[in-house]
Amino acid sequence: MAKTMVKRRGRDPDVTRDKLLQAAFEEIYRRGFQAASLDTILAKAGVTKGALYHHFPDKASLGYAVVDEVVKGFLLERWGVLDPPSRDPVTTLQRILRRRAANLTAHEVELGCPLNNLAQEMSPLDQRFRQGVSATFDIWTGAVAKDLARGQAEGTVRKDVNPRKIAAFVVASIEGSFGLAKGAQSAAMLRSNLKVLGSFLESLRPAPKRKAART
Repeated sequence: MAKTMVKRRGRDPDVTRDKLLQAAFEEIYRRGFQAASLDTILAKAGVTKGALYHHFPDKASLGYAVVDEVVKGFLLERWGVLDPPSRDPVTTLQRILRRRAANLTAHEVELGCPLNNLAQEMSPLDQRFRQGVSATFDIWTGAVAKDLARGQAEGTVRKDVNPRKIAAFVVASIEGSFGLAKGAQSAAMLRSNLKVLGSFLESLRPAPKRKAART
């Protein structure tokens, strides 16, 4: 399991809260929010129901915190959003795609993307979930768009592309690929899709400058 939280070394209540969030993340990721069992979460976290309600008034509040404090950081770190800015975003994105394809686990293929799972399950049912999921997608898309715009300024991305539209397409392609691979239970499909996306990104580079003809 990838790191999803920063370990706390503070007071015990902080440690308890982190244990609850991590256990809830794992249970929601595997079963979905609606089917997630509070008893299972408590058992995994090793805490009492009283400790749960000390930090979260209800199951929904726990779920919102999982999106805001666990899933968001997990996704943004995984896809390089937290990395330093790049002068050559095309190469950076291609490297991230290759790394993700090379490091896929059976767990990821089986369960898909935790953010996309919650988007599909909860966005039509709960506005607060929808807002949390949408905010994370917006941060991810905005970061890619900002990098592409910087690449345009640096001359590594074509001037005629729309950074925001391309960024939205890239994020949608990644999330769609994880969804398809989950449905087919196929790591090969996911790796293939990520490779094709990497090839598409190559088209964002400016055309090589032609050498002046000798007279």
